[in-house]
Amino acid sequence: MAASAARGRNWAEIITGAVILAVAAFFLIFAINQSGRSLGGGAGVHLTARFDRIDGLAPGADVRIGGVKVGSVVEQHIDPRTYLAVLRLNLQQGLDIPEDSSAEITSESLLGGKYVALVPGGSDTMLKDGGEISITQSAVSLESLLGRFIFSVTELTAQNSKPNSGAAEAPAQPAAPSPAPARP
Repeated sequence: MAASAARGRNWAEIITGAVILAVAAFFLIFAINQSGRSLGGGAGVHLTARFDRIDGLAPGADVRIGGVKVGSVVEQHIDPRTYLAVLRLNLQQGLDIPEDSSAEITSESLLGGKYVALVPGGSDTMLKDGGEISITQSAVSLESLLGRFIFSVTELTAQNSKPNSGAAEAPAQPAAPSPAPARP
């Protein structure tokens, strides 16, 4: 009798464990879908773009058109001949991108992450799967801009604080004494 109770308890533990694993798998899949990422290689249109610099952009970053997420950065590497950063982008299936479209790396906010912003062109010819976006604008380095601003302000302050280099100032002449009032 004790053996059958132990077996019943073992089956209850196995079933409970299986239910917990199934619920955990469901939440994992739900979280991945809500984040916009996919489990597989991703169906859709794959495009490449080359940039001088991609500071702070990582695989998994958003690709947006007009602020709406339409894909993600799948891969990044350096072209050994040109030393440009090459990004591979995965866009939604059925999204036609004109061949004269541009891509730029921009920030969500001053302290936020970076993403690739696509600006559709006006061409009637569309990029095909595996095509390349040839018009790109690289990431702007906030540190570099801040450094230039500080240097400019410092230089301007130094120029304004220098005395005029024109004619030398004449020494002040003492005022002529005024005549004394007459006494009666």
